[in-house]
Amino acid sequence: MKKLLILTTALVATGYAASAQELNIVSWGGSYTVSQVEAYHKPFTEMTGIKINSIDADNPATPVKAQTEAGNVSIDLSDVELSDAIRMCDEGLLEPIDPAILPPAPDGTPATEDFVPGAIQDCAVANIVWGTVVAYDKTKFEGNEPSTLADFFDTTKYPGKRGLLKTAKRTMEMALVADGVAPDQVYEVLGTDEGVARAFKKLDSIKKDIVWWEAGAQPPQLLADGEVVMTTGYNGRFFAAEVGEGKPFGTIWDGEYMDYDLWVIPKGAPHLEDAMKFLAFSTDTQRLADQAKYIAYGPARKSSNALIGMYKDGKTEMAPYMPTNPENMKNPIWTDPTFWADHDAELAEKFNAWLAS
Repeated sequence: MKKLLILTTALVATGYAASAQELNIVSWGGSYTVSQVEAYHKPFTEMTGIKINSIDADNPATPVKAQTEAGNVSIDLSDVELSDAIRMCDEGLLEPIDPAILPPAPDGTPATEDFVPGAIQDCAVANIVWGTVVAYDKTKFEGNEPSTLADFFDTTKYPGKRGLLKTAKRTMEMALVADGVAPDQVYEVLGTDEGVARAFKKLDSIKKDIVWWEAGAQPPQLLADGEVVMTTGYNGRFFAAEVGEGKPFGTIWDGEYMDYDLWVIPKGAPHLEDAMKFLAFSTDTQRLADQAKYIAYGPARKSSNALIGMYKDGKTEMAPYMPTNPENMKNPIWTDPTFWADHDAELAEKFNAWLAS
């Protein structure tokens, strides 16, 4: 409470609380946006009077790129993946962010030391660490539940349709790990023609059984509707379906694909000053811990972890569902944003050609 009072006083002193601006913030929709609205948007509006217009997109980097290249920017902040943040920053499409605007941890540790490695970029600041995992319908595999990424590709032992993200990124890495490549060698392998061919060969083994998805809300719905028996998807979405809605889903953590989501501010954002203040507010220790009450994504600050408690239902411990829980991180694939910044267009072209073949 004392910290909140100090922060509020500081904002009033700078004239910030009296601002009447609105902010247009783009995110991914679904339970993820709900967690941001509850943990970030509502308290920020209550403190400052600034209205937040929450806008959903299948990939929030897409409208940022389109608006900045057209010179007609209405977005103030956008929640994007790490590789998109790096690429757009390199292309001059984003505002630089001074880490000095970020509040320290409650014990005084500077933000630059409190955020997990890689979470602060030249033009972006992370809020969550998340995982792409495999979820399955428990009712279809009673007494014989799958437990590895290789099981996802085994339609003989585990028959049924599979849901897969319709992009090269994440899909190709997970195929290689399922084929026996060690996670720490994935990008070395994927950087070769032989490795690309190996990933496609593994995907060929289930191609006739794949149901493709493109938006984060689709995988839990595909499972719930019985269109697939297993699907890749975002761990927080599956948590919301399993715990929040009582769906009979199980999660395979083996080979989870770890990534960050980060706030970026488009070059030429209409309310730059307020956007920076929202960014700093929403990435402080308490706000990141508060988000973890609503969805199972790991906070990007170390100091937030000790504050993670129960789900909003007051009964469910959040820690076992976090992608950053040591029990869930025994064989993770950590994204390589530099690799994807360099190879995204090339592999997307090859992936689309494979889809059409």
